[in-house]
Amino acid sequence: MAVLNIRNLPDDVYARLRLRAAKSGRSMEAEARAILIAAVRPVHTSRDVADLQNWVVQLYGGRKPRRVVDGFIAERRREARKEASEEGQDGEGTV
Repeated sequence: MAVLNIRNLPDDVYARLRLRAAKSGRSMEAEARAILIAAVRPVHTSRDVADLQNWVVQLYGGRKPRRVVDGFIAERRREARKEASEEGQDGEGTV
């Protein structure tokens, strides 16, 4: 795991971090780690879903594709049959 040293941290920030860590029952290092993880972790909200849905509507308009998953499944099954037949021709079938 990586190590991070923070230089020139203002005294008041250090003091508040120390208090926050004590209130949370953690070391200052653990508290700083928790703060950093929360700050950079992606946030998935319903707004993100709404934005994605709006993007799809803009992309396709009123002509969104249908049954796309069924098409992907059928395509993968065709590929699997082809792979299986190629393995049989090479004499490298599974046991």
